Amino acid sequence: MTHSTETREAARPGTPPRPPARAGLAETVRFMATHTLPVFVRGVASPRFGVVALYSRLNQPAWSNATLRAMRARHGGAPVLVRALSGEMLVLFDEEDIARFFAEPMDVLAMDARDKLDSLSVFEPTGVICSHGQLREDRREVNDRALAAGRDIHPDCAEYQRIVAEECRPLTAATVLGFPRLGTALARISRRIVLGDRAADDTELAGWLTTLRDQANWMGKSRPGANRALYARAEERIARYADGAPEHTLAARALSAPSPEGTDPLGQTHHWLLAIEVCAPVVIRTLLLLAAHPAEQDEVRAEIAAGTPGLPRLRACVQESLRLYPVVPDLVRVTRAETEWRGVRHPAGTTVLVPIGFHQRDPGRVPGGHLFAPGRWLVPGADLDPRTAPFSQGAGRCPGDRLGLLLSSLVCAEVLRGNRLTGARPVLDTGRPLPGIVDTAGIRLRLGRP
Repeated sequence: MTHSTETREAARPGTPPRPPARAGLAETVRFMATHTLPVFVRGVASPRFGVVALYSRLNQPAWSNATLRAMRARHGGAPVLVRALSGEMLVLFDEEDIARFFAEPMDVLAMDARDKLDSLSVFEPTGVICSHGQLREDRREVNDRALAAGRDIHPDCAEYQRIVAEECRPLTAATVLGFPRLGTALARISRRIVLGDRAADDTELAGWLTTLRDQANWMGKSRPGANRALYARAEERIARYADGAPEHTLAARALSAPSPEGTDPLGQTHHWLLAIEVCAPVVIRTLLLLAAHPAEQDEVRAEIAAGTPGLPRLRACVQESLRLYPVVPDLVRVTRAETEWRGVRHPAGTTVLVPIGFHQRDPGRVPGGHLFAPGRWLVPGADLDPRTAPFSQGAGRCPGDRLGLLLSSLVCAEVLRGNRLTGARPVLDTGRPLPGIVDTAGIRLRLGRP
């Protein structure tokens, strides 16, 4: 059912409004204690790795999933209004409702929900998500041009592959690979791809951006004046690098065509830098899963050795890692017009939540939901399945999804080329459902010769 149809039905005289399904007090307390509060404590914009390690030991996602399963069962899968930290939100459980969530245009379901806007505005105040109306569309056009959105192979893939190979060379010089060294390599790759080689060693800029991301966890409530001053310093430094940056960099691509006044074509730079750095946890979790599944590792290593274009098997492994451990486990939007869900009208300004991390592992809807089965991503159309959408779908789909998959696959390939993962910590028991969260910072991989 389209929004226009729902609007006509909502306007039909004599149609009595139905009461919404609303979480009771006990449900609300449990939802806040096991789902929303842990997300905030873990870090919305920047992960607090000590908290992640604690959650891993406690298997915190199991608590959240139990809450969501109980809520879905009690309300028959209907959308449920539940109190969260910053107000009420509508939680979606039914597959048709989730598919509609992805299908709605931005003027009905927008990206800039209150908490997200408060967080991202700390380090990308002129970014796409922090924008509205035509200005958002202008900024999205610049963003899509830089990222080559929708293209499996970025036009500057050859340059990016060279950068990845150079930065990954030190990673395989030792027999043990841990997250800190991988994180350092991805940070350098990020600065070189976004701003150029001159920025590769700029750890001062990296420190400024890390501070801003950490502050974003506080939703703009902490030291706003100092954050604005630090953002201005980072913005000036980025502009200097962008001036004369090589054509293959995202900054140069953003500036390659005129954009309307006020667009700020470099305003998304902070997001690009963060997004590429986030490939580090994606890569190390993918390698951890491959270490635990030697037959799958053999398939991937054979693909790398054969030079298979696009590395489809390895790419599928990265996608499966993201399904099991999504970077963004909750997809949040806000209504810009009155909407109707299951016959219940909700006013503009309603926050809508799809707990995609929960849905992607639901064994009742996703076969082998808690298992590592990368072959599912090789089935035609799998990338458009609303049940498994780690990058979201529709108008809100991440425009850098292809570039992120490309870079993550290239880094994995460099680690595996001529090496075999012969041991890993933590040890994953593949005979049981995989844990809902892993201590990413504590992952250690042993590299051996084939």
